[in-house]
Order: sequence, then C-alpha cells, then structure tokens
Amino acid sequence: MRRIGWAGAAALAAIISLPAAAQDKARIEWKVLHSPAMEGNLEGNSADRGAYVVTPPGYDEHPDKRYPVVYFLHGYWATPQMYQEGMKFDAAVQAAAEAGNELIMVIPDGSSRLKGGFYSSSPTVGDYERFVARDLVQWVDASYRTLPERASRGLAGHSMGGYGTIRLAMKYPDTFSSIYMMSACCLDPMQMTPEIARRIEGMGEDDIAKAQFGDLAPVSTLATWSPDPSDDGILHVYTGLKEDGTIDTLVNQRLAANAPIVLVPQYLPALKALDAFAMDIGDKDFLIEGNRLFRQELDRFGVNYEFELYEGDHGNRIADRIREEVLPFFGKHLSGQNNVNKEGN
Repeated sequence: MRRIGWAGAAALAAIISLPAAAQDKARIEWKVLHSPAMEGNLEGNSADRGAYVVTPPGYDEHPDKRYPVVYFLHGYWATPQMYQEGMKFDAAVQAAAEAGNELIMVIPDGSSRLKGGFYSSSPTVGDYERFVARDLVQWVDASYRTLPERASRGLAGHSMGGYGTIRLAMKYPDTFSSIYMMSACCLDPMQMTPEIARRIEGMGEDDIAKAQFGDLAPVSTLATWSPDPSDDGILHVYTGLKEDGTIDTLVNQRLAANAPIVLVPQYLPALKALDAFAMDIGDKDFLIEGNRLFRQELDRFGVNYEFELYEGDHGNRIADRIREEVLPFFGKHLSGQNNVNKEGN
C-alpha cells in the first residue's frame, strides 16, 4: 500500500478537519402540510398546501442553534415554483448567511383555481389568511428550529404577496414583527362596473380556462372579496348586477372594505406596533399610483415606514432586491440575528 508523505497527510488532515458547515449550502425543500383553515372552500382549492422551506448553511451541523424566519408571499398568476425559478431563494439565503445574516425562509403556495387567493378569507376560495398566519407558522415552528416568537418573524411579498403582507400585518399583529411590501397590488379600492359584471356572469368553464391575466383578475378578486355561497353557478361570486343594469352598491362596498387604504384607520394600532415597516416599487411599475395613495394615508395617520422608489418595472428587479434589500432589512430588525449590521459595523 502506497504511503502518504507528510505534505499529503497534512493536506488530507486539513480537508477532513474542515467544519461541515464550511462545505454546506443553503438547502431548499418542497414540503406539504395540511391546513384546516383551507378545508371546505367552494372552489375546491386543496387543504394540503405546499411551501418551500429554505434552511441556511450549517443548519444540520448545529442542532442546538435556532433561527429567525422570513415568510415570503408570491404574486398573482404564479406559484412558488415559478418564483423560485426567477428568484433563486436558496441562493439568496446562502448570500445572506455569508454576510452574517442567518435565517430560514418560507414561501407558501398562495395559488388557487382562479390563480390566486390574495391571502384573504372567503368561503369561495378558502381561508388563505389563517393558512399562512396560523397553520403554516405553527407547522414551521413545530418542524424546524425556529425562534418561535413574534420578534423573530418577518413577512414580505411581491405584488399580490405585497398586498397579503400588509393585510396579514394588520390582522395578525401578534404573529409578525417586521414587514416588507414589494410592488404591492390592490391597495386602493377596486370598482365593479356593469360591463365587468356582465362579462363575468357570461363566463363558462372554457372561458375561465382560456382567460388571460386581465380578464381573470377581476373574477379572482370578486371570488375573494364578494363571494356568494348560495350561487349555483361555477364561480360562487356576487357581481351585484341588477335587472336594471346597475350594480348593487354592496359589491363595491365589499371591495372597498378589503382595500388597505380604507383599512389604515381601523388597524392603526397594529401598524404602529410594527418593529419595522418597509415598502418599495419601481418607477415604471403600473401599480405606482396605488402605492402613492397608500403612502399618503400612512403619512396622514403618522405611521412610520421606509420607502424606496427604484429604477425598474413590476418584476425586473425583484430577485436582486430580495437579496440586496429585503433579507438585509430583516437581518437588521429580527430578533436572534447575528447580522454584523446590527452591531453597527
């Protein structure tokens, strides 16, 4: 048997003695959990919900270590898989850890038969609110070595997920301490018109299957915010279209009641209790006006937040900003972090 020289033996010993974490990478896994909150919805959206869980490098090698968690909500007409393809969440968590910002990231499935449940609660689409803020959080805390407390949980999201971020922050102030909204949709009230209502009422299964983004989005929001469990049709929505061709005012009141601009005054204590609140949007984003109006209301009621208007559109900078802005933001504000930025270095 060939002998190994002193130099070779030293090199081999150095490799063997390297800590496992130094050779480890952030790991992303697709997991499925059962959500009681999603049971029994009229669309038939599954109560067995998937989520990506990304653990930082060294997670397996340090069994006594616990981590803060960032929950990220994806946008409409998308899935976690579609976002992972573009955002590379595992690479983002890896980069964060290399900067001293170790965390777990969770990306739940917010899709539905109509392409999105808007992280809201409806008998038609299901209770996506409680799925995320209760069932998912409890499952993650029970399954992973988290720091299971409000101060160590952050919530972020893009587009529909940005809307979900502010909605859940308002309604579940004891669950999340810090939030980051990215290019949020649906902040100002939507309006149901007779023209849109007639088009929705005339849609069949084939029309729904072939509908493009702009045609299906009003149907999805109506199913979420103006449901009708007594409707025998395929959509279980209340359009409010009356025989005289006008719209029942109740429908637009329901839509307005789900707009964060309208909700700011009644959820002011929850907003002011946030440890940290940030939002951003690209200067060419089609949602820029709704975001401006929302900030105007936050300013009116004295809510503290950080805002950045950056050069970009609705989606072309999101991956970079998750890595360069969103995760560092949580590294500064979530309890339990070892981020060098918290030390002022």
